[in-house]
Amino acid sequence: MSAEKVSPSAVIAFVFLGVIWGSNFIFVKWAALHVTPLQITLLRVAFGFLPVLVYAAAKGVLRREHLRHAPHFIVMSLLATALYYYAFAKGTALLPSSVAGVLSGAIPLFTFLCAALFLRGERINVTRIIGVILGFVGVVLIARPWSVHGTISLAGAGYMLAGSFSVGVSFVYARRFVSPLGLPAAALTTYQIGFALLLLLAVTPLEGIGAVFDDSRAWIGLIFGLGLLGTGLAYIAYYHIVESLGAIAASSVTYIPPVVALLIGVLAAGEKVDAIALLAIAFILAGVACLQWGAMARSQPRGSLVSR
Repeated sequence: MSAEKVSPSAVIAFVFLGVIWGSNFIFVKWAALHVTPLQITLLRVAFGFLPVLVYAAAKGVLRREHLRHAPHFIVMSLLATALYYYAFAKGTALLPSSVAGVLSGAIPLFTFLCAALFLRGERINVTRIIGVILGFVGVVLIARPWSVHGTISLAGAGYMLAGSFSVGVSFVYARRFVSPLGLPAAALTTYQIGFALLLLLAVTPLEGIGAVFDDSRAWIGLIFGLGLLGTGLAYIAYYHIVESLGAIAASSVTYIPPVVALLIGVLAAGEKVDAIALLAIAFILAGVACLQWGAMARSQPRGSLVSR
């Protein structure tokens, strides 16, 4: 994409997306002091659904006949929204927000692995294999399973990796079963988040959920940071970036959140970050870079996307 074709709004959306996704982890951390990860997930999805619904309605892309594809929407609502957000909320509650943010950088790694395993058209080359190896070295460095002091919760790291895996599986499912439907992205997002909201309402205990409103920092971060901005407007911004810059360029936004989460954790939450953690993020970002370079080396890249 040539420079003259890059709109300023796409650049603004790119920066916004990286910053708000990187901020999500501190918002979860604040909310987790008052409510459960499942309740955090419910509130995030509920308030994230509002701007997505308004946007899709304004574009006139919602159709009653789309509901015949409801089984696919339900699967995506589980993999790419409910399970993914819950796993990240649970993992972040058990980890320093900076560490959780760094581990979120594993999303492209799991996405590539799932695509390589289950999508015939996904080519594997040396650059992408190196990317996966580098990325997982970074994950191991940050989790430190050899540590006898237990400074990092292995359960928390496991939840973060489970959330990343869920997104990777959703990528494969979307490519095989949802993309061929040819539905507008705004409509698909609305159905995905809407069904996730219904599923979460059915399984989330509501007792004590109002406790988050006792702390203004917690509820503002949850409703505005995680919900309206981090979920609702983030989806809208993401699709705008894809339309303006293309899928490969848009996916490079994944470089930003781990760095932002690390900075916020250190500067705003006073979390300690040692040299090993910095080395880990370097490995993860290098792995993501290799995956992207390997993707750009393909003759005809297919514009499939990963939501966050």
